[in-house]
Amino acid sequence: MSPFDNVPLWVVFVVTVALIVTALRVGHQLGKREHARRGTKPEAASAMVGATMGLLAFMLAFTFNNAASRYETRRLLVVEDANAIERTWLRAAFLEPPQRIEMRRMLQEYVDLRLQAAGNHMDLKLALAKSDSLHDHMWEFASDLAQKSPGSIMAGLFVEALNEMMDTQLKRVTIGRRIRVPGTIWVALYALTVVGMLMMGIQTGLGGGIRHNGSGLALALALSIVLYLIADLDRPGQGLVKVSQQAMTELQAKLAHHP
Repeated sequence: MSPFDNVPLWVVFVVTVALIVTALRVGHQLGKREHARRGTKPEAASAMVGATMGLLAFMLAFTFNNAASRYETRRLLVVEDANAIERTWLRAAFLEPPQRIEMRRMLQEYVDLRLQAAGNHMDLKLALAKSDSLHDHMWEFASDLAQKSPGSIMAGLFVEALNEMMDTQLKRVTIGRRIRVPGTIWVALYALTVVGMLMMGIQTGLGGGIRHNGSGLALALALSIVLYLIADLDRPGQGLVKVSQQAMTELQAKLAHHP
């Protein structure tokens, strides 16, 4: 996690609005002073303002698209994870009765653990440690099965399903928690936003007119909402945009009522 992740999303939104409004006001005052001293027209800065705002729009669109793509991938991985666990559950029937019962008990515990971690009901590090421990125990069962039946097709199918289940968890953790918007991109986004708002404020101030507080606030809210959504998409389990765990919830109920 970066230091930016420790800031609550509502604080990010409020600070972004205040930052944009402040940049607009400072730029307007600078533009008014320049206009009073030299009488410069706003058309002189319009081209630079347009180029800066175009660059900002491109950066926002690029970052938002990346964050939205990762969100969609996380949604698909929930279904893939549920399918992998259910496949392992079904192929556990190839085990002997004592091992089959223990394996399916661990799979039920594994699903409960995944849902608790996804719902932020358990610390992520603790959840990952418990998941790794369950993986080790389940792999011991798979190793014993493979040693007892080295040429068994059923043993191979079970080991394949278990290995796929472990790989899917790694995908979910990597894409969901470890691949994030880099801190340098956040710095660039906010730097471009401040520079663009300063230049826009200067342009309005060069016209010699009064400052339009309503328009400036509307622009600040619009940009802040976009930046908030990017941060929300980039933080699984926080904010308003959350990945549905319906597939895992249905699997949990199915395993609990399995005869």
